This record gives sequence, structure tokens and C-alpha cells, in this order.
Amino acid sequence: MKLSKKKLIVLIVLLVLLLSQTPFVYRRYNLRRLSAAVQRVNAERTPPSPANSFTEYKGVVHVHSFLGGHSSGTFQEIISAAKANDLQFVVMTEHTEKEFDTAAMTLSGMNSGVLFVSGNEVSADNGDRSLVIPGNATNSEGPIKIVAYPQEFKSWDTDGFTGVEVFNVYTNARQINPVVAFFDVLWSKRSYPDLIFALYYQRPNENLRLWDQNLSDATATAGNDAHSNIGLSLRDSSGKTLLGIQLDPYEVSFRLVRMHVLIDRNKPLNEANLLDALRSGHCFIGFDFLGDTSGFSFTAESAGEQKIQGDDIILSADTRLKVRTPVSSQIKLFKDGNGISDETGVTSKDFPVTERGVYRVEVYLPQLGKLADGKPWIISNSIGVR
Repeated sequence: MKLSKKKLIVLIVLLVLLLSQTPFVYRRYNLRRLSAAVQRVNAERTPPSPANSFTEYKGVVHVHSFLGGHSSGTFQEIISAAKANDLQFVVMTEHTEKEFDTAAMTLSGMNSGVLFVSGNEVSADNGDRSLVIPGNATNSEGPIKIVAYPQEFKSWDTDGFTGVEVFNVYTNARQINPVVAFFDVLWSKRSYPDLIFALYYQRPNENLRLWDQNLSDATATAGNDAHSNIGLSLRDSSGKTLLGIQLDPYEVSFRLVRMHVLIDRNKPLNEANLLDALRSGHCFIGFDFLGDTSGFSFTAESAGEQKIQGDDIILSADTRLKVRTPVSSQIKLFKDGNGISDETGVTSKDFPVTERGVYRVEVYLPQLGKLADGKPWIISNSIGVR
């Protein structure tokens, strides 16, 4: 039986549509494989025994609520997402307003067992943006100031910055083709809401270069830049959502990347101690959606003295850097921004040091497969050998 011209056209269109979805089916297949690999990594974890007197806390930095006009996210949504992710702290960085103090109005203190610290994202006249934490600092040391969006930052010769946001979820997401993202969400969001990020996640090459060259002694941070404002929804006059899809809920955003902060075991987790640890660089960046990074350790020993990331140590004949990871990894050591060692399939590595410089570590998980290839699992803060 001969097909009519109209039916033939419909058949061809359907065939083209079907073929156009083949890449997304394959991408979903790769996400399933990645999910299984991440589960294996988490099952194989053997956190190293603590080699120092610090307690590790995990949390997120650079979070926005309905304050400041860029989000409709509520405080309750943020608190619930923090609890669902077992976070110990959340650093709020509200956009500023002329008429009222958003830092004073946002979440702060302990809420449902989670420490919240208030702060602001501030824009300078030249467009430079920074995170000021806390936004209403009254202590003698003043607030922490972190360079935000370093790839757009201009005033590198300005003093007073204590950190650099070397990774930002929003900046990374801007590279996404929206059409590709739409079909990825259509095929994979329900099963792999956070692992979809692996399809787009890239090593922040330029930001790491800017940090290494301009503020290598400053603290490296990662920003979730969580707004919970991407998606489509239908709401009634009271603001209640009747129908919709949320592509970046806080619960997912908080799973992608986290700050792991080290605080003296004899000190409680509070705002002052958290800020002191961030100011000192006693922390590391963990892309926990690829596997739990808790337990990572990067230390230095010299003449009977031990230091952790963020510290300086004096060069001596027996100076060594020590890296410990909770699972078999690829460990890359950098000196003054240049790679000097790269070893795969290890959970620990000792590096004898004979030269002064600024040293840092990146950790990768090649066993996760091609979706994680070349994408850091951990980015440490630096240790200065003087």
C-alpha cells in the first residue's frame, strides 16, 4: 500500500525527531553508569585517620533568598535543603538594596541545627563583585572579602581580599546550550537531578590561573550561587505553586559543590570560628556530587612541626607534604600554579620539598569514567613553604 504524501511527511518528521533524541538517550545511559560508579566510590571510602587536631564541617557558600530581588526562594526552603544535605553551615550572600539591609534581614545563627552566617554580594562602580561576610561585621578583624566571578574581576592590585571564588556553579552553567539542557532535563532530571551537572561541569582553568597568579595566598572558595530561580511555574494570587518544574532547587544546588572547613577540635562551630577558618584557608573545595570528599587531608611537616592547608611552614631538610584521600585517586601537586607531580591509583602520597613556594593539590577520580575525565573532585587550599 502506497503512503500518501502527507503521511510520508509525518513519518519522516517523526523519524527525525526520534533520531534527534538518540544523543540524549546515550547521555542518560552515561549518567546511569556514572551513578553506579559514584555509588561504588562511596562504598569503598575509607576516611584517613585524623592526622591533626581539627574537626571537619561541610557547608555551602554564596546562597541567595527572596531578598535582593533575584530569587523567590524562601528561608524555609533553604533550611530544609541544608538539613536534607546534612550540612553544618550555610553562608548567605544576599544582593544589596538601597532601602534596607539585606544582610541584617537574612538567615543567621543556628536554625534547625544548621549554622547560618549572613553576608552580601556587593558590586563596585567598575562592575567588580565580591562576597562580604558577614555583611554587618562588628569584630576587630572585619568581614571576609572574597573575589566573586574572578574571570570578570579587574582590581587585582586592590588590598583587603581574603579569598577568591575559584569555582561558581552559575558561571559554569552559563556555558550550557539551553536547547541541549532542555532535552537533558527531559530525559534525565527525574533519575539523576544532580548528576546532570556532570554533563556540563568543567575544571575552572582560568579562575585557577587568576588565583595562582594574583592571590595564591588567599583562600580558594567555591560558590553554589544558589538562587532556586530557574524553571517554569504557575502560581495563584497567594504565591502558591499550582504547577511547575524547578531546575535548580536548593536541595540539588547544595549537593553539587561544598566547602569543607577545618576547625580546632577544642572550639565549637560558631560564626567566629567558621569565619576564622575560612579566613585562614583551613578548608578545601569538594565536588561531593561525584562522591563524598570528607576526610581529605593535605598537611605539611617540617622540623617536628605540622601545618594544614592555608598555613605557612619553614623549609628545612626534612620538609614534606602529605596528601591523604578517602578512596583511590589521581593526585596532582602544583607549585606556584605549575603541575609538578601526577600519580594515579593512590590514597596517600608524601612529597619531599626542597624549594620554597606555594603548593596546592587537585584530586581526580578516573574510575568514574569519561564524564568525570579532567574534572577535579577536590581542590585544596595552599600551603606556603617559606
